[in-house]
Amino acid sequence: MSYAICPISMAPVRSGSSHSSEMVSQLLFGELVEVLEAKGRQWLKVRCAHDNFVGWVAGNQLKAITPSEFEYFRQHYAYSLELYHPLMAEDFCMPVVMGARFPGFDGMRFRLEETHFTFSGQAVFPENIEAAPEFLLKIARRYLNAPFLWGGRSPMGIDAPGLVQMAFQLAGVALPRDAAQQIYLGEPVGFIEQAQPGDVAFFENRAGRISHCGILLSDNEILHAFGSVRVDSLDHYGIFNKSLGRYTHSLRLVKRLLREKAPARPETAPLREMAKNQVGLFD
Repeated sequence: MSYAICPISMAPVRSGSSHSSEMVSQLLFGELVEVLEAKGRQWLKVRCAHDNFVGWVAGNQLKAITPSEFEYFRQHYAYSLELYHPLMAEDFCMPVVMGARFPGFDGMRFRLEETHFTFSGQAVFPENIEAAPEFLLKIARRYLNAPFLWGGRSPMGIDAPGLVQMAFQLAGVALPRDAAQQIYLGEPVGFIEQAQPGDVAFFENRAGRISHCGILLSDNEILHAFGSVRVDSLDHYGIFNKSLGRYTHSLRLVKRLLREKAPARPETAPLREMAKNQVGLFD
């Protein structure tokens, strides 16, 4: 078995082994993959380590790593919390987006093979994240006005399940890539009136298939990607777009994906305090 890491800002994950194939997802800098198959000299079929999504990536947009590096990098990394920020190397810089991963990050620097990078923006280690609605919503709102992009997972372009996945991932909760898979997680909310900020609403198309999702805010509003990441009204019928004057999505189900936390034990209080402080990063 072979492994690789994404060494560039973003790499398309495609449905087939061609640049003309549909982009169905993206890899962000530092994300890891397991290589399942090679086709010709250029294309690799991969399984993304963070969500098990399978697709095709151009081999020249990945960097091979050893099994031991794969295991180390998947346990030791930090997330970028900056919408868009440069990584500085000795003789070049590289822009990365929110959600990029820095393997072996020490708080300021990390190394990828022989290249040493410095990152001066805001970053967070997974172990310092507390999955709380306040932090989730602060992260999700950072994507406001990002353009809709089918298969996208970044502030440069993102789709509806990508928005939900990335917001929850940065808030400490791993989710599948597709809305049709995300809906099976969490606990159902019986009535829209019982929904809370941070819950996820799922919507169906005319064929009854799950085709859309978004994150609930307060005051019967929802944050979702439709044209761009925007806020619209939500009721038991679905999403009402005021600018269009009509419902655009039919509500299927609301799920609660964030579990209530038990009171902190004394020995975990410092870690929880660090996580709590992360909420203030975007004020």
